[in-house]
Amino acid sequence: MLLYIDPGTGSMLFTLLIGVMGAAVYGFKTFITKVKFTLTGGKKADISDDRLPYVIFADDKRYWMVFEPVCAEFNKRGIDVVYMTASPDDPALSNSYEHIKAEFIGTGNKAFAKLNFIKADILLSTTPGLDVYQWKRSKDVSCYVHMLHGANEVAGYRMFGVDYYDAIMLSGEYQVQDVRYLEKIRNLPEKELVKIGVPYLDAMAERLKKDGQGADVHADNLHAVRTILVAPSWGKSGILSRYGEELIDRLIDTGYRIIIRPHPQSFTAEKELMDKLTAKYPPSDMLEWNRDADNFEVLNKADVLISDFSGVVFDFSLVFDKPVITADTEIDTAPYDFWWLDKPFWTLGALPRIGERLSKENIDNIKAVIDDCIENPKYKSGREEVRRETWEHVGEGAVRAVDYLTGKYSEITTKHK
Repeated sequence: MLLYIDPGTGSMLFTLLIGVMGAAVYGFKTFITKVKFTLTGGKKADISDDRLPYVIFADDKRYWMVFEPVCAEFNKRGIDVVYMTASPDDPALSNSYEHIKAEFIGTGNKAFAKLNFIKADILLSTTPGLDVYQWKRSKDVSCYVHMLHGANEVAGYRMFGVDYYDAIMLSGEYQVQDVRYLEKIRNLPEKELVKIGVPYLDAMAERLKKDGQGADVHADNLHAVRTILVAPSWGKSGILSRYGEELIDRLIDTGYRIIIRPHPQSFTAEKELMDKLTAKYPPSDMLEWNRDADNFEVLNKADVLISDFSGVVFDFSLVFDKPVITADTEIDTAPYDFWWLDKPFWTLGALPRIGERLSKENIDNIKAVIDDCIENPKYKSGREEVRRETWEHVGEGAVRAVDYLTGKYSEITTKHK
């Protein structure tokens, strides 16, 4: 009789095994250091020869666009950075920056096993869940810094997402208030909070300026074949889970070009749904499934975005200054940090100010909803208002980020002297 281990238990045992192996490697390194200490007559051996000043960790290749402006600023200043990625095809691995060394450190548990024992002065990441799941704080990292990968809630992560970082780089005052509130009710020490803006939005806006295309490229031609981008979040509250075939069928009926860009997590967490939809709606001249790592081109060519509470809503509306349609979905707040807040979720208050709402009541008339959303200028002032709230220091994000990180590095190394 074969011994059966369910997938959950198997994953736990694998994580445990990786942890034990990592501890063994770390113990061996410590033993070697002690031997060096003895052989040098009691003089302190150099145990920091592999300590890295700056490390950036990305758990997915799509975050290169988030970190590249910061890397470019580091490179401009001649500062060496090690960029560690869990994606073997990460664009960072072929970057052309002289001072940015990128390396693939494995996927999943293998990557975290390396990170759990890394030695660095500063580790910057956009990955939530530090010291909550497999990724544990290394005792040899002086400062963990989190940078948001969207222009919206810091409380929009899964529960305890940023609790154990030392510092967070933010883009709006409401984010600062949310972090301080969560720290208070969870009895956590205050983290360093610095408002830098949104470096990747700055880069996207500059790219758009150079490209020479702006918002409403088809607004002056009511008979143009418009392009509709569907880019939702993932999970049961996302529009593909909630509306799925009904939405795609109605969009096909409009006669407009349709681009569907699911969240990358959908292809793993919702594989059955993705397989079903991509099989039923194969690519054609009028329908495209988009999985580009860089979303600039697809955002630029779209006339309107249909989404839910995904952060791409703010990329599209605030940079490209185009209208959005957001699905009236019910969000299960239980898994998220904003469940704890004593005020409404900021995104839910921002969405009605920047675009139309899609519901079961108006989905049959979606063509009229799309046309009105594109042609009606009433949401422009709402976009300007939301932009001020969630994107401070426009154009200064990368400079402010590196200013903070280099200042923190000086502080750390001064203490070590």
